[in-house]
Amino acid sequence: MTSATDTTSHWNWRAGLRYGAMGLPLTFVALPLYIHLPNHYAKEFGIPLSVLGALLLGARLVDAVIDPLLGRWCDGLLARSTRHALAWAGAACIALALGFVMLFFPPVRSEHALLAWVAVSLVWSYAAYSALSILHQAWGARLGGNEVYRSRVVAWREGMGLVGVILASIAPIALGFPATSALFSVAIGLGWWAWRYAPVPLPQSNSNLSPTYCAGQPSSLWLPLRRPGFRALLAVFIVNGIASAIPATLILFFIQDRLQAPDSSQAMFLGTYFACAAVAMPLWLRLVRRLGLARSWRLGMLLSVGVFLGAAQLGAGDTTAFWMVCALSGAALGSDLAIPAALLAGTVAGAGDGGRAEGAYFGWWNFATKFNLALAAGLALPLLAWWGYVPGTRSPAALQTLTVVYCLLPCGLKAIAALLLQTLIIRRSP
Repeated sequence: MTSATDTTSHWNWRAGLRYGAMGLPLTFVALPLYIHLPNHYAKEFGIPLSVLGALLLGARLVDAVIDPLLGRWCDGLLARSTRHALAWAGAACIALALGFVMLFFPPVRSEHALLAWVAVSLVWSYAAYSALSILHQAWGARLGGNEVYRSRVVAWREGMGLVGVILASIAPIALGFPATSALFSVAIGLGWWAWRYAPVPLPQSNSNLSPTYCAGQPSSLWLPLRRPGFRALLAVFIVNGIASAIPATLILFFIQDRLQAPDSSQAMFLGTYFACAAVAMPLWLRLVRRLGLARSWRLGMLLSVGVFLGAAQLGAGDTTAFWMVCALSGAALGSDLAIPAALLAGTVAGAGDGGRAEGAYFGWWNFATKFNLALAAGLALPLLAWWGYVPGTRSPAALQTLTVVYCLLPCGLKAIAALLLQTLIIRRSP
């Protein structure tokens, strides 16, 4: 292992790969759990979608609620030693791989037994996934460094995550779930092995720590919410996250009904979106050198607004133009992936909580991420239904409603997020 102080000015591709490799299996496993699982149980076992939806919602609520607690637990692991944290990370890897197998290869067949099995397996898998994610994020935040260095750390983690998304979108369909399970097990094992040789954060000196924080005390769970800087950043993150999650929720409806494009085109659009996000990350890192993290993120928000204002003009058959929309919005996504977590790492250090409370911060951060996804679906889908849209419609009024919710509502939310970023963070930065 290499200490963080040895790499602050020399973060290279080897350090990035060793730390970021875990990002690939973490995003790889998310897609089957959230996308393929309901379809698998409905088709293979005949479980009603309404029942599956209720189970998934309940498991996600439990998952979201325990994230701050897991963050505090991760701080305790890192405070003890990085080797201790890695040992528990290895245990979480095994638990997550086992949970994946449990979910897709249940040993029971009766409906009641299946439902009980799915409920337990989901909570098990989500808990292992959240613990591993928060520990990995907190480790990266503790590496410290300036804005450019922090953005590189996050970009490697999120860039490898994009590779995982692309692989996960192909593997279940092309290889089947047995091979996908094996591929995931290998990927998470390699990710943990590489992590063992990643740069290691060093404990902060006592002079750098906030006098109000005491590890292991109950107040540590709520500490991040008491920091004005974190509350400001969290407000921007939530508004921007909802704006990004709404198009993600509705994109297939827009492709099928507004563009009236064939189903075969969906993979091209989604692949372009994620590929352009990965390609754009190095460009955002260069921009961070010139503008800083917050101003670069604001530019990404404004790019997204411009792209979706253009998308609002599209109609049936405009597939080439929408391909450009996917490319440019994917490039904007690169800023959402590379910058906010780096800003959070700086916020933790600026509050005097560096080296002690990163897990607590990322626990609340992950809670907000899951809240964004839930609120986006809870906001967008009822609005569409209320205003008369149903999937498969060709009514001009209903399609206009789809355009407003898919394109214009996110633009308004992105504009609000950019204004909050300017007011709460950029103007108050030294």
